[in-house]
Amino acid sequence: MVKHWISAFRLRTLPLALASIGMGSFLAGAYQLFSLKIFLLAAFTTIFLQILSNLANDYGDSIHGADSSDREGPQRAVQSGKISRQAMYRAMVIFGILSFACGIALLYVAIDSWQTFFFFLGLGVLSIIAAITYTAGKKPYGYAGLGDISVVIFFGWVAVLGTFYLHAHLFHWTLLLPATTCGLFATAVLNVNNIRDIESDKKAGKKSIPVRIGRAKAVVYHWILLSAGLLCALGYVFINFRSGYQFIFLVIIPLLWLNARAVKQKTEAAQLDPYLKQMALTTLIFVLTFGIGQLLR
Repeated sequence: MVKHWISAFRLRTLPLALASIGMGSFLAGAYQLFSLKIFLLAAFTTIFLQILSNLANDYGDSIHGADSSDREGPQRAVQSGKISRQAMYRAMVIFGILSFACGIALLYVAIDSWQTFFFFLGLGVLSIIAAITYTAGKKPYGYAGLGDISVVIFFGWVAVLGTFYLHAHLFHWTLLLPATTCGLFATAVLNVNNIRDIESDKKAGKKSIPVRIGRAKAVVYHWILLSAGLLCALGYVFINFRSGYQFIFLVIIPLLWLNARAVKQKTEAAQLDPYLKQMALTTLIFVLTFGIGQLLR
């Protein structure tokens, strides 16, 4: 039973979630305003929230039909009967509480005014709602093809800029550029997933971007996501240039090329599935190299 729950947690998605927290923390470090306590609390909050999202996705897709026998990707826990819907629902409640409690602790440590506290509390509640209603609920927004913009908002702008502010208590518009890169790369991971599941999603009525525009255009869309993300990162470096170390992150270009080529050439779900993990790890490598470059500038 334990291995079924570990599988349902989808631990391979955690590096992607932590990447955004890492980016905000690296940027704060470049301003010499990094706090280890804030980083750890933000990381745990994000881990709990990502697991909640994964459980809600498993639960919601089993109800709405995306996780049916037609699905070509890995079997989900509820779909396969390894975990009951009732048990999955209880787990969602538990991780929702853990996310909220850890988030409150984070705000208690990081925030020094009630106005800012309640602003971030509202963002946290919205994040929990977004994690649950992506595929669960009566009208899941993931089935309307709105998952991509949600990922840009929450994995990019909210996670990166929010983490930076909790460290530094300040904001600069240029920070939107690396935040957008994180959001676009996370969206690329979702796009690989949606291209892989395009046929089963069609049958389930899940109108993801690839379902709406077709596989060929979804491949072009994927190239746009990767290219735009890279350009945003380059834009930030050019605006804030101090040394050549800031270009270390360009080592990810071959990895982005590998992912983009695979999305175009590999049409079998089993062949495409490993590139979900590869894109998530590429995003994490980007954050590490970009962040180190900012610290060395």
